[in-house]
Amino acid sequence: MSISPKAASARTREICQMAPIVPVLVVHDAAHARPLAEALVAGGLPALEVTLRTPAALDAIREMAQVPGGVVGAGTLVTPDDVAAAVEAGAQFGVSPGATDQLLDACEAAGLPMLPGAATASEAMRLLERGYDMLKFFPAEASGGAPALKAIGAPLPQISFCPTGGVSPGNARTYLSLPNVVCAGGSWVAPADLIEAGDWAGITELARAARQLAG
Repeated sequence: MSISPKAASARTREICQMAPIVPVLVVHDAAHARPLAEALVAGGLPALEVTLRTPAALDAIREMAQVPGGVVGAGTLVTPDDVAAAVEAGAQFGVSPGATDQLLDACEAAGLPMLPGAATASEAMRLLERGYDMLKFFPAEASGGAPALKAIGAPLPQISFCPTGGVSPGNARTYLSLPNVVCAGGSWVAPADLIEAGDWAGITELARAARQLAG
């Protein structure tokens, strides 16, 4: 079932509004996926982005899709094949570092709500022209951080963003205080050492603290 850009953006906006932080997850062992998702959901972060950067990523999405209360998405979508694999695994939304017409065509045809990446005013305007008004600002810190995003927002107030890339507990509040920021993506809520140790309670605590970061 296909989806229009406007409907896709409306759905990704709903997902982004669930919590101030969207965990950006790199999962190396699919056995960790379900308890990791349960820990993050328990801490108040229900929207989960699993990056397609490891061989275990698609299996991790399959496992997380079964967790009550969670909404799992696939990150690092770059090609139409990525989109097809993510949808087959049960992803409920997609995230990309940038955007191409071919990639957006594939997401719309597959009915996958997409959070496409933009780093400049021109990229944001092209996506707005197509119908997308909920975007990922990436790489956030390397692209000028909160001051750059604030500046882009002045002439383009109709576009909202989820900054990702270099967002941390130290700067998240600054991003989240901007009127054009709905949420931010961060990897610190699921550090590799806690995942490897199976310290799910520790991850729940990090998620609870992140939940309190709303601007």
